[in-house]
Amino acid sequence: MRIGIVTPVVVRLPGAHSEWERGAGIEEIGRIAETADRLGYHHLTCSEHVAIPAPVAEERGGVYWDPLATFGYLAARTARIRLVTQVLVLGYHHPLAIAKRYGTLDRISGGRLVLGLGVGSLKEEFELLGAPFEDRGPRADEAIAALRASLSQRTPEFHGEYYDFSGFVVEPHAEQARVPLWIGGRTARSLRRATTHGDGWVPFGLPLDRLAEMLGGADLPDGFEVALSAGRALDPIGAPEAVERALLRVREAGATVTGVSLSADSAGHYCEQLDALRALGREAGAVFQGHDD
Repeated sequence: MRIGIVTPVVVRLPGAHSEWERGAGIEEIGRIAETADRLGYHHLTCSEHVAIPAPVAEERGGVYWDPLATFGYLAARTARIRLVTQVLVLGYHHPLAIAKRYGTLDRISGGRLVLGLGVGSLKEEFELLGAPFEDRGPRADEAIAALRASLSQRTPEFHGEYYDFSGFVVEPHAEQARVPLWIGGRTARSLRRATTHGDGWVPFGLPLDRLAEMLGGADLPDGFEVALSAGRALDPIGAPEAVERALLRVREAGATVTGVSLSADSAGHYCEQLDALRALGREAGAVFQGHDD
């Protein structure tokens, strides 16, 4: 199992972020990204929302940094750590727009992109952007297939019900021959979508025993990634035993990758927590890339 971090500051969910994040900006994010990169963590995350209705923001939060701009900056400050959109809402974009924009990100980052993709559920945001809502599920399935045919191609071609294109040049495009696609969701259908069209599954909002049950009943392809959350913010320095238990639980539930949030009172403290978490993670059998010991 590998460990990635749920990047602080870029998303602020009510009751789920530290107070220091309110006044933090790109320099603090960059410092944390550099530390995570040096320590060998697997990935950073950044989510996507364009505009949240004010009443909904009270529940879901209103702070969502744009992943493309954020990752473009962080790509220049890091060398190995992967950049994971968690998640892009497929219905907000034409597949070739994703192929061009995020293919460019893959190229400038040296092939470190992981596209986390989701169907989306916020009807008001779909309507604001002029995106169809009612048939978003089948549209998403086709968009994933179109992306698979397009991301690493100079002259992509795809013919479907919703998307149909050929004879266009997309340059630059992704450096990776196969950009990993992690599919988000919390239903059996999302897991089937992931195993059929993607390279990994990123579930949310489900207890670990239910996730283990779902995964146990699924036919997972070779190399398929299961990215599970480690739960509430961890405190590796103050509560190492609880951190070890949390890592063990997600690994036993079937995680090949886990995303962690960390408790901290400053960016500097967050970096100290990353160092402590690496030591605990290695004791628990987690793998880090290119240790700087």
